[in-house]
Amino acid sequence: KPRILLMGLRRSGKSSIQKVVFHKMSPNETLFLESTNKICREDVSNSSFVNFQIWDFPGQIDFFDPTFDYEMIFRGTGALIFVIDSQDDYMEALARLHLTVTRAYKVNPDINFEIFIHKVDGLSDDHKIETQRDIHQRANDDLADAGLEKIHLSFYLTSIYDHSIFEAFSKVVQKLIPQLPTLENLLNIFISNSGIEKAFLFDVVSKIYIATDSTPVDMQTYELCCDMIDVVIDISCIYGLKDDGSGTPYDKESMAIIKLNNTTVLYLKEVTKFLALVCFVREESFERKGLIDYNFHCFRKAIQEVFEVRMKVVRSRKHQSHMQKNKRPTPNGTPR
Repeated sequence: KPRILLMGLRRSGKSSIQKVVFHKMSPNETLFLESTNKICREDVSNSSFVNFQIWDFPGQIDFFDPTFDYEMIFRGTGALIFVIDSQDDYMEALARLHLTVTRAYKVNPDINFEIFIHKVDGLSDDHKIETQRDIHQRANDDLADAGLEKIHLSFYLTSIYDHSIFEAFSKVVQKLIPQLPTLENLLNIFISNSGIEKAFLFDVVSKIYIATDSTPVDMQTYELCCDMIDVVIDISCIYGLKDDGSGTPYDKESMAIIKLNNTTVLYLKEVTKFLALVCFVREESFERKGLIDYNFHCFRKAIQEVFEVRMKVVRSRKHQSHMQKNKRPTPNGTPR
């Protein structure tokens, strides 16, 4: 599984981010979280695509401590998220960021380095842009001074009090999905043949979108999609379960239509038990709902084929790994 590391100084908001995105914790409840004092590992296996480990590191960890095997940790890492508190003096955070990135890059040059400039809800719009520009400039200057200009850092303005943290995590996770170009291509074909304005493929549990079509993402559009998923799941939990409480709030019959007051229709359909397709459609285009549903059926079938290919690859790798283990000689020199 790809590994995502959450790093940063103490009280920068790492654990809060994890709880809000993957445990549906209310942002206000995170105020009562205790400071992390050991590495916390968690498997996120919401679907065949969103499938990784998150390691939450305590801020006081010392890379120079001989008990800290940073080579082993960085070697298996797909993305390193470094969280910087934008409301605090970030000079110490930038020094720690430089040390972390340079150490990690030497061990594994393929790591994606993602910088979350966090807690921006307390800043004005002008201050946000200025802070991002300053951190971006200083971090890249430090790398240039060390002769490491080829290291690429991605920067995101984030807050747990709006959807910016979900969008930032979506971008991070997408880089770890090898099937992303295939999914984007399928979405482009689907919307161009259905008269759809915009479409997202959402992981229902975390509200991370694992793919979207090639048109630009508008933050307001993304927020509407997230709110729609919440509404569908909340209502299904109340009215969608059987009398004895059995069943699931999200299944292959799940579907929702919301008509907005600006002649736009939001349309949600179940793709797999973990994924939902959420579309923005003009009212006049939605009159051809039969065509959209037919195209969706073809789209869902194609997604299932992508899943099957992935599962075959996973099974093949497991089989090869098992065969290699069996071929290893035993202590007396004979094969197992």
